[in-house]
Amino acid sequence: MTTTAELLKGAAELFPDEVVTQAHVRHLDLPQNAGRFALITLDNGLDHTKPTTFGPASLAHLDAALDQVEKEAADGTIVGVGLTGKPFIFAVGADLKGVELLASHEDALAIGKGGHAVFKRLSSLAVPTFAYYNGAAMGGGVEVGLHCTYRTVSAALPAFSLPEVFLGLVPGWGGCALLPNLIGADRAVSVIIENSLNQNKQLKGQQVYELGIADAIFEGADFLEQSLIWTAAVLRGEIEIARPEVDRGDAWHEAVVRGRAIADSKVHGAAPAAYRALDIIDASRNGDLARGFDAEDKALADLIMGGELRSGIYAFNLVQKRGKRPAGAPDKSLARPVTKVGVVGAGLMASQLAMLFARRLEVPVVLTDIDQERVDKGVSYVHGEIDKLLLKGRVNQDKANRLKALVSGSLDKAAAFGDADFVIEAVFEEMGVKQKVFAEVEAVVPEHAILATNTSSLSVSEMASQLRHPERVVGFHFFNPVAVLPLLEIVRGERTDDAALATAFGVAKKLKKTAVLTKDAPAFVVNRILTRFMGEIQNVIDEGTPVDVAERAIEPLGLPMSPLVLLELVGPAIGLHVSETLHGAFPDRFTVSENLKRVVEAGKRGFYVHDSGKPELDPEVLALMVQGDTVLTEEQVRDRVLDAVAKEIGLMLDEGVVAEAQDIDLCLITGAGWPFHLGGITPYLDREGVSERVNGKRFLAPGVASVPA
Repeated sequence: MTTTAELLKGAAELFPDEVVTQAHVRHLDLPQNAGRFALITLDNGLDHTKPTTFGPASLAHLDAALDQVEKEAADGTIVGVGLTGKPFIFAVGADLKGVELLASHEDALAIGKGGHAVFKRLSSLAVPTFAYYNGAAMGGGVEVGLHCTYRTVSAALPAFSLPEVFLGLVPGWGGCALLPNLIGADRAVSVIIENSLNQNKQLKGQQVYELGIADAIFEGADFLEQSLIWTAAVLRGEIEIARPEVDRGDAWHEAVVRGRAIADSKVHGAAPAAYRALDIIDASRNGDLARGFDAEDKALADLIMGGELRSGIYAFNLVQKRGKRPAGAPDKSLARPVTKVGVVGAGLMASQLAMLFARRLEVPVVLTDIDQERVDKGVSYVHGEIDKLLLKGRVNQDKANRLKALVSGSLDKAAAFGDADFVIEAVFEEMGVKQKVFAEVEAVVPEHAILATNTSSLSVSEMASQLRHPERVVGFHFFNPVAVLPLLEIVRGERTDDAALATAFGVAKKLKKTAVLTKDAPAFVVNRILTRFMGEIQNVIDEGTPVDVAERAIEPLGLPMSPLVLLELVGPAIGLHVSETLHGAFPDRFTVSENLKRVVEAGKRGFYVHDSGKPELDPEVLALMVQGDTVLTEEQVRDRVLDAVAKEIGLMLDEGVVAEAQDIDLCLITGAGWPFHLGGITPYLDREGVSERVNGKRFLAPGVASVPA
């Protein structure tokens, strides 16, 4: 029988670069003569920007600390054991860098068993155990606390979650078995499945307490002190913790059914993690934790050796690391200060931009448009959005007043932009209109001002070609809704200089956007790929495949929405315009659908009506369509669409539109909401063999977003 220590030693040898978390034991006398108490503090010796994680050596340190307190508890020299973290951080779970290195099912199983073996000891000590969630707690950090007898949480705790399903794993160190048995299956499904698949939604301290995960909540300033006073009262019998009885009947079954419906709506059966987690929750109904833990071990090992998790970790690293250090960005020291922003246009997109600039940069923002009514409407929109933030408690009255005072409008471009450092246009997507606007702006702005365009598909170089200073024009393409989607495509025109580019990247960082540098190529990255993707769907429909077959064909990818629902969100007219732009550039690959033209000419907002609460194909749209007689199966549609996308990405990389395939994936994740379990798109195309079938090679090296060979 392999011991825990042997398991962890073997795992540690696979991961020599682990940032090790120590488990420091100190003793203290509890208030009110409640007795001597052992407090274990998890700390990796680094500040809060490097959160505490559990790799195999870290688990071994906690195991050794538990050896010590287990003996003390058995000897009767302590009355309880507490577990807390370093300032601002409790613990944020398994070290994903170590998980990436695992190359065999046996090694993956050892990680699951090792975590369980250590954490379970907290529930089997001869004295009560207490977890004090003092700061951020995620994954294994949450789970180690669930093994304790009692839990307290800080009201200042900013982030608490079980994010494993989001990444392609299950909470595998007790989360799936313990949480539903603590707070009921329905609440557990919300935390493990719903929040995780809702872009890894985090809980705050108050919510952790209200859900029943923590038994008490205290203010952050003296959290540990208050927790220890409370602990003393619990141990003296002055406070009794009464937890509601868990419903193990129909409510448990209904919760699992609800979880499956959530998973179906989010991933359409395409990623296994949510379903495996629900199976374990289902199996834990009678409180048989040993059975639940065994199921967690197996699920963890199976998923660690699967492509979805590797894609999920790859996607997580792209967003957390590459997204913060954009490839190809010039030296930030070249960036110019931005103390005032101009926005040309006052429509919805321009108003969203004005709101973002005012809130994040906290500098004056001036909108202009062709008449006072439009200007007033734009400013009014921004003020309304600030009022919404005030109502939600996101800003106080003083901050709301200051933000509103920063946003104004004017019909006079010279007065508005004469002292602006950064002017962005968000006017009609037509080259002549944009060139005219830039000529007017250049005549009135200072020499150092950067001119940015929010174009989604037009050439930045052509837009700047008639200006005296084309070197200061840069593409600054946001995605709608601006407040939600993180991506910002920063486009370098043929004559854009490093100062303009560096300023654009500096502004993007202050806006808290994920900036990706792209070449000035038609439709840049996201719109080019999506237009090729959507165009191929439209082609098979036009040729004769029924709409519902074409839509269902893409479900195995687990995209956030079907292609035609996405078209409805974008707007058929915009979709048509981008397809016309790309058809002009690449007529052999990008088509312009006559059926889509008819939909736009008829003034239709999309292919669906939503009268019954769920989308149904609009009979009026179907009546407009003229189809051929070539009917493809779902598999044939999927192959054709994926082949087209793989070919387009290959061509984009050959053209140098972005630095690497990783940037394509980062763009699709942050600009189009493509799921982490796909890793964007290139890991999926590699995994399914599409890349090699179409381009003769993989996009990513083996071991990148895949199990190491």
